[in-house]
Amino acid sequence: MAVALAPGLIHHPGYLDGDAQAALAGQLAAALRLAPPYTPRMPRTGRPFSVRMTNCGPLGWVSDEAGYRYQPTHPETGEPWPAIPGIARAAWDALARCAAPPEACLVNLYAPTARMGLHQDRDEAALDAPVLSLSLGAAALFRYGGLRRGDPTRSVRLDPGDALVIGGPSRLMHHGIDRVLPAGTDLLAARAPRPAFLPAGGRCNLTLRRVTAIPAPAAA
Repeated sequence: MAVALAPGLIHHPGYLDGDAQAALAGQLAAALRLAPPYTPRMPRTGRPFSVRMTNCGPLGWVSDEAGYRYQPTHPETGEPWPAIPGIARAAWDALARCAAPPEACLVNLYAPTARMGLHQDRDEAALDAPVLSLSLGAAALFRYGGLRRGDPTRSVRLDPGDALVIGGPSRLMHHGIDRVLPAGTDLLAARAPRPAFLPAGGRCNLTLRRVTAIPAPAAA
């Protein structure tokens, strides 16, 4: 059952059952062999992120001393990104309610101690398209606020198999991951086996995004 956390912010608990999670993990493992995870760096300072990343799709989001941007190739191998996993693409078609396909699937890999500070997803031209998040592995505490960084925040637990749509009035909200929750918190983490590419207690998050502006419908 979908839960509206805020206007345009829709939580779909357990959207992917155990079999679907395992199948998505298998598709993602194949993609990671073509686009190995790497550690991005903060603009200007070069400080490493606490999460490792890679991408799938025609475009991939990268960060280094030169800034945030989308590009068609892996920053370390120079190779094109692999295709978006089919199960993730099917989730976009079912949940995003967007007239255009996603162009990027950012894959964040969290070690048990990793986190991500409050930020906005605003590097895309298509801000009228939502962001779709899919969770695998360990559960995490997701924090979300408003359009201003100092707005009040709330948090919600994201379990493996959960989907989250960030769109409409919430498209530019500040959000982040407070922490990855320890294994054994409850039985929900046992709904699917841990993906082999994750360390014990680790979490994987996929965010599907439309990057370029959505073309206007052709005139009749």
